[in-house]
Amino acid sequence: MKSVTKAIIPVAGFGTRFLPQTKAMPKEMLPIVDKPTVQLIVEQFVKAGIRDVVLVTGWHKRAIEDHFDTHPELEALLRETGKDKLLSEIQSITNLANFIFVRQKGPRGNATPISNALSVIGDNEPYLVSWGDDILISDPPMAQQLIETYQKYNGIVLGSMKMVSPEDGKKYGFAVGPEVEEGVIEVTEIVEKPGEGKAPSTYATLAGFLFTPEINPYLRQVVQDIKGREPNYIDALSRLIHDKKKKVYAKQFSNAQYFDTGSKLGYLKAVVEFGAQHPEVGEEFTKYLKNR
Repeated sequence: MKSVTKAIIPVAGFGTRFLPQTKAMPKEMLPIVDKPTVQLIVEQFVKAGIRDVVLVTGWHKRAIEDHFDTHPELEALLRETGKDKLLSEIQSITNLANFIFVRQKGPRGNATPISNALSVIGDNEPYLVSWGDDILISDPPMAQQLIETYQKYNGIVLGSMKMVSPEDGKKYGFAVGPEVEEGVIEVTEIVEKPGEGKAPSTYATLAGFLFTPEINPYLRQVVQDIKGREPNYIDALSRLIHDKKKKVYAKQFSNAQYFDTGSKLGYLKAVVEFGAQHPEVGEEFTKYLKNR
């Protein structure tokens, strides 16, 4: 079984839910106190041993590439002014991983950027995927839980959170199948946003997944032949499950908090949560919230 050392983060979307702010700034660069959302996702990957991070971008996402690049002028200024802690912090961003940037080509839809990145990933090893606006903080880290489940069952692993509210059926896709252990099911079907009160299970699929090479041909297929709607990675998974090419599992993350920072409410919740825990302002910010 091969080690998991690569990850894909699609970040080419327009972020229309945050317009006009995202007209010039990528939504993935919106700050969670003092770090952009995409950096928090990268840090979670790195904690689990990921070394190569492929970011699938568009022409309007140059700020993301710049963020993970070096900044000689700023580094020189911080060095000259004795701000060694800040200097070390911004230098560490560049050294988090080996960053590879791929421009998205093809139709809209979340299968497209993953397919675009396969020329870098290759067809011989597993890899992680997470959307650029999904933050999941857990212990152990999200990526580590996915990798451990893959190592145990040697299959594709979908990240999941336990969702029981009737409204969740409008927001998420749900995995269905028999439970193989507490918090893990073998997936026989994925139902995308079934509707309020119609969720077929409590396994809402979100915030990261681990793919094995068996999914790659299906991703390429759906990008080429899905017509009339955006090609979705779930289309590829459904075909793979039907053909029984590889077993698929869903893992409910333990000790986890999930934030959809692509929505206004989810973003605000993330800012409040991270702000309350921030080492510099957390205590004062918490007092403010209580007083308010």
